[in-house]
Amino acid sequence: MQDRTSYPPASTDEEDGVQEPEFKPLTREQAQQWRATQPVLSPWRLVAVQCLMALGLTVVAALTTRSVSVSVSVLYGACAVALPSALMAWGLTSSALARALSGVAQAALAGFFFWEGVKILLAMAMLVAARWVVPDLSWPGLLIGLVLVLKVYWLGFWIQSRGPRANC
Repeated sequence: MQDRTSYPPASTDEEDGVQEPEFKPLTREQAQQWRATQPVLSPWRLVAVQCLMALGLTVVAALTTRSVSVSVSVLYGACAVALPSALMAWGLTSSALARALSGVAQAALAGFFFWEGVKILLAMAMLVAARWVVPDLSWPGLLIGLVLVLKVYWLGFWIQSRGPRANC
């Protein structure tokens, strides 16, 4: 007869001395208190910072290169990020559909994926159309504007993570 024990032998919580904590749902008051300590993240704040970054990059490009085509290319690349982000923020916060389905978690998630898809398609369409929309297009300028305004997401995340933490 064969021994049917498993190798290595299965360990139990008692053997390890580690017990998993029991899950305890929060009471209504505890949940409200937790929500009060969490920062409110507004997509409109991100859009505003992206627009400010776009304008700042355009001014820097104009002052450093003294070329209108490079400045317009930087601005167009930045707008290829900021405008789709603004459309997504509107779709998630201000559209009639978002207001109607605000209490349904599955609908909110589906709405997020829908507006993220719209954002990506609009950004791609703007990048494809760039060669016809911007006269004397500077591809390096367009890419610099695009990448640096995309990095605003990380800048916002970094700034948010450095804020005071009430629940640590």
